[in-house]
Amino acid sequence: MSIEFIGIASTAPFSETGSASGPVVQPAYLRELALAHEESGFDRILVAHSSASPDGFIVADQVLTHTTRLGVLLAHRPGFVSPTLTARKFATLDAFHPGRVALHVITGGDDADQARDGDLSDKPTRYRRTDDFLQVVRKTWTATEPFDHDGEFYQVRGGRSSLLPSRPIPIYFGGASDDAVRAGAKHADVYAFWGEPLAGIAERIAQVRAAAAPHGRTPNFSVSLRPIPAATEAEAWKRAEDILRLTKERSGELRKAFNLDHTAQQGSRRLLEYAAQGDVHDKRLWTAVAKVTGAAGNSTALVGSYEQVAESLLDYTALGVGTLLIRGFSPLEDARDYGTLVGLVREQADRQGLVGNRVLAGAASA
Repeated sequence: MSIEFIGIASTAPFSETGSASGPVVQPAYLRELALAHEESGFDRILVAHSSASPDGFIVADQVLTHTTRLGVLLAHRPGFVSPTLTARKFATLDAFHPGRVALHVITGGDDADQARDGDLSDKPTRYRRTDDFLQVVRKTWTATEPFDHDGEFYQVRGGRSSLLPSRPIPIYFGGASDDAVRAGAKHADVYAFWGEPLAGIAERIAQVRAAAAPHGRTPNFSVSLRPIPAATEAEAWKRAEDILRLTKERSGELRKAFNLDHTAQQGSRRLLEYAAQGDVHDKRLWTAVAKVTGAAGNSTALVGSYEQVAESLLDYTALGVGTLLIRGFSPLEDARDYGTLVGLVREQADRQGLVGNRVLAGAASA
């Protein structure tokens, strides 16, 4: 076992520091980005989702087709595609690319973004629906005989799939609210957190473990961060200052582009609370970009030399985190550069006898 690294997929160059140019879907860019992650030693890349995103299943298939080892973590929102069909879509991807597909469940914390796709339900309802949805997905993935299901949101009669996954497809789950924890603790093989200070992550891990225990589950954990490494600490902070300046210059454009009310999300509120307490936490967790963007998703950084950033990443693994989702502010260039960081973390983890939760295929528990 080893620490699992996840990067980010994108169909066009875009970040807080640079505007996208050209079409929304640029096949050559996606292929180059996927190959860069594979060459840098990443295990997967996240195919994210919003109401304005290109279709994730097609993007995931392109990534898998153009690489030989790299897996995908495909984000999916319950409620828009039936759970039986969703299960078959994931199983079909797995049939073409065995063992390289994982499901990232994002229930949706922003009412306005849900409404853009026609979902007007409130957040507690969405999490109850997600619970029901995942019960049907697992049944579809595992049932060898036709099954019935009678839930609050989904009813199935004689459900069956002629195609079952070659091995269990891991389920990753994100969400910081109490509703999210209740649903995620029942189903998650890997529970994902944004990059909070170490004390916050320790608190979240304890919360999820306590909620999962009555269900007989022992989930693994992921933390999402934005490393800013350089040859020296001084050079890294110079990079960070440039990133912050560019982000501030584009703040209005970014809020319009994201088009999301992140303050409605508990995870974003937590990051903003930490940012209000200070720009730097622990050794080198930097929250200034989160403050500027309104904590739009994965927005906290680790700043320092390659060795210092690797050390800080290992501080999270020491808490029980086995998956590190890292992406840069220059996506393609950083994906190439992170090979050094990935190698350092794994080398130091091996030296210290640390292991992660590398869930490449198979559930943490049934």
